[in-house]
Amino acid sequence: MAEKRVVADATCTFCGCVCDDIVLEVENGRITKARNACVLGTAWFLNHSPENRPVCTIEGRPASLDEGVAEAARILVEARYPVVYGLSDTTSEAQRLACQIADRIGACLDTTTSVCHGPSGMAFQGVGEVTCTLGEIKQRADLVVFWGCNPAESHPRHFTRYSTMPKGFLVPRGRKDRTVVVVDVRRTKSAAAADKFIRIKPRADFEALWALRALVRGAPVDDSVEEKTGVPVREWEELAERMKSCRFGVLLFGMGLSMTRGKHLNVAAALALARDLNRYTRFAAKPMRGHGNVTGADNVVAWQTGFPFGVGLNRGYPRFNPGEFTTTDVLARGEADAALIVAADPMANFAQPAREHLARIPVIALDPKETPTTRIARVAFCTAPYGISVAGTVYRMDDVPVYLRPALPSPYPSDYEVLRRIDRAIAALLREREGVELRA
Repeated sequence: MAEKRVVADATCTFCGCVCDDIVLEVENGRITKARNACVLGTAWFLNHSPENRPVCTIEGRPASLDEGVAEAARILVEARYPVVYGLSDTTSEAQRLACQIADRIGACLDTTTSVCHGPSGMAFQGVGEVTCTLGEIKQRADLVVFWGCNPAESHPRHFTRYSTMPKGFLVPRGRKDRTVVVVDVRRTKSAAAADKFIRIKPRADFEALWALRALVRGAPVDDSVEEKTGVPVREWEELAERMKSCRFGVLLFGMGLSMTRGKHLNVAAALALARDLNRYTRFAAKPMRGHGNVTGADNVVAWQTGFPFGVGLNRGYPRFNPGEFTTTDVLARGEADAALIVAADPMANFAQPAREHLARIPVIALDPKETPTTRIARVAFCTAPYGISVAGTVYRMDDVPVYLRPALPSPYPSDYEVLRRIDRAIAALLREREGVELRA
């Protein structure tokens, strides 16, 4: 007889929404239904099946967990300039251990933020952030501006659960009480759901945001703005007035803002605009984060080092310098001589020079799935997927922590367990090395 059970209030870790109201039906060791999940979350849960892989491989050959841990520790201790990268698809408890390992071995510590919302992190440090939670958006926001993002496809439940559709305390009629504006270089599915779509020229975000700042402050703006942005001044004036007159507004921005020309200067302009608007109303600005716990990675690394990503620890204290200590740059320059990759796949998305160098150096990779990175790894660990088989803490895109309720047991260890063992093995090797040096 088939064993069936229901797991209520499960958490989907596919994207930064981290929806924690999923109801899973489990039958014969497989998830068969994921009620309340979006199409992306449903695929995340239902396509999961136990990997038929050894718990560890060393140079492609099956090995025991203890053998893999010993080899990984040896590689990292002997490296002169290692990198620790990834962290965005694992628990915050595992992220903390990765930071501890990076500190022990004097590595460059970096997360996937450096290749997506890294410019946003730099802007936060330069300008600050007027922030809010997704719950506040749901309960209060009567104006929602999406800039350079397409949540209808990237975060399907964002519309229905948080930002546009749900009824809230100050927006009791839900969508009817809200104005939704989409600013982008192309018409997306999100634009179809908006009250107003503003199509700007590619790479004109910086000029558009500064024009809005000028209008909000009452400064004159001439017709050259239309030439720069492709949008008539009248439309910018209408948007500026709408922003000033709303009761609670929010600007949600994506990589269409952070990874186009201007990068951190674009985000700084968006954050400064939100700050300016608080002279007239309540207005916030938040990035639309992608990976399930990329926000947690930023929080944990900042908590441990003072900086969110791209941190150099090789001098015994943290230094922050994107471009110097970010992993893709370290690899592209051929500087790293070992890499610990946790829950990421740089071989699938880094630039060619970085991938070529990564293939030349010893790599330790932790991932529930076989990926191009695990295939080139000197030591590859098959780990249990977080949220499905591993409990722990993750951070939603608005910095709210959520605890995971796993639905399935796994024959594989968690990232936390593997990293804990590697950390202990590294500590033992360093003590042994120190003892040898003292005796000498």
